[in-house]
Formats: sequence, C-alpha cells, structure tokens
Amino acid sequence: MFDVRVSDEVATALSEGNAVVAMESTIFSHLGLPSPANEEALTRCESVVRAAGAVPAVTAVFGGVAQIGIDDASRERVCGPAKKMAERDIPVAIAQRWNYGATTVSAALALAERAGISVFATGGIGGVHRGSELTGDISADLDAIARRALVTVSAGAKAFLDLARTLEYLETAGAPVLGWKTDDFPAFYTRSSGLNVPHRVDSAEVVAAIYRNRTRNDQGLLLAVPIPESDALDVDHLDAVLTAALDECEAQGVRGAAITPFVLGRIAEATDGDSLPANLALAEHNAEVAAQVAVAICQAS
Repeated sequence: MFDVRVSDEVATALSEGNAVVAMESTIFSHLGLPSPANEEALTRCESVVRAAGAVPAVTAVFGGVAQIGIDDASRERVCGPAKKMAERDIPVAIAQRWNYGATTVSAALALAERAGISVFATGGIGGVHRGSELTGDISADLDAIARRALVTVSAGAKAFLDLARTLEYLETAGAPVLGWKTDDFPAFYTRSSGLNVPHRVDSAEVVAAIYRNRTRNDQGLLLAVPIPESDALDVDHLDAVLTAALDECEAQGVRGAAITPFVLGRIAEATDGDSLPANLALAEHNAEVAAQVAVAICQAS
C-alpha cells in the first residue's frame, strides 16, 4: 500500500481533531481553469475554508509521492502542467514517478480517506454519460463517492451528463444524496436540473449527524450545493449550447474523458466567457459549505 505525505499543517489539524477540507487539484492545474483563473480559484477556495475555521488540503502526486496539503513553495506547481489522475492511476503515477499527477474526484477521495479526512470539496462530479447503455461510460467518481467515507460537496453534476441515471446509480451504490438548502438537484452552472434530490438539508449540523449515522464505515455521501443565484447561467441558453456541443461530439467522434473539456470549451465560447466566473463562484461556494460541514463534524465528535 502506498504512503501518503501529509503536510505539517494538515497533520497537526488532524491530530488535534480540527476540521480539514480535502480538495482535488485538477481544477487548479492547467487541465482545469486557464491561468490566472486557476490561481485565483486556489486562493479563493483556501481563503473561505480558513475563514470558516478549517484547514485546506489540496491532494496531488508530486515526483511520485502522494501528498495531502501543500506549502507556499508548491502553489506554483499545483497551478502548472499536470497529468490527469483518477484513482486507478495513483499506483501508476507513484511507480512511474510522475512529476505532477493532478487528482480528479476519485483520486482525491482515495488520498483523503487514507489521511483520515471526512470532507471533500470539488466543483462538479462526473456521472453517467448520455448513451451509456451503448458505451458503458460511467465516471469512477460515483463509486468513489459511495465507498469512500467522506462527505463530497459539489455543485451537483455537469449538465451534459445523464443526470437521472446518475442519481439512480448513486442510489444503487447506497450513497445518500443531499440537497443543500434546496429540493432540486443542481446541474453545475445552473441551480436546478429539473430533478429532485432525495433529501433536503438546511444546516451543516444536520449533514454532520447524517454522516455520523451512516450505515457502513465505508459509506460516503454527496452534498449537492447549488451555484449562487447571482452567478448561475441562463438555463435555456445553456441547454441549447449543450445540445449543439453534444451533437458536435457525436459528429467528431469525441468519446470518454475527452467529452468534458470539449463541452466545457464550447460553453465558454458560447457564453462569452461567463462560464469562467461561474466556475470560480461555485468552486468557492462549495469550499465554504464544505468547511462548515467539516467544522460541524469535528464539533459533534
């Protein structure tokens, strides 16, 4: 089993029973947001986590070493060139000594669980892709959310996915899905997908109680947090853009992991860049809510 290097700040917080929020690194790398927005996202997410009384813990593999938490010297590295790394890629990244493996949701959850962290913040999760009955394309994020003992905080799932099947998959996997102060399942850039969440929660304390009463030691849960209303994109316009982008994917033979960056790129073009501030806002908001939940879990322990 691989070792995890935990930063001094994160290790101290964990040993003293204080709140820690794990974060993926793909969004902060060149694979996620363009520079300098990725650096801004890192600063904003870390700032709101600290303001809420928790410690941020970015996850990554540097030089073949799995790492939880970064210092000032690593910040530039986190925002630089990287290879995308899901959970299945962690042993490869370590064995081949990748210079920088940027964690996706599944990889970040695996590393965070090893360190004993209870809460993870991300932008949006992957899910069941449209046409999965033919392609079998289902994100590893879903199984990781269901079987890693963390609260995953996200702005729902990306709207170009099959969101109804994504929710069904999480139900089958036994992962509670909670709506943060909402009855609707959010769809990343928009506050509602038109689908209901199974359970609404209105406080971090209730989320902490649900986490404490989970039925399996390895059971995780998803907390779906709508993007702030002032930052949400227009639903009708976004639907039209998504339809055109997915048709273009089909025409060009874009498949698998290539779909996400392709579609997000088309959204950015079609919204005159409005998707970028929306992305920053939802990532920051998710980190803030995650910190509140992490503090509530620690206070209930």
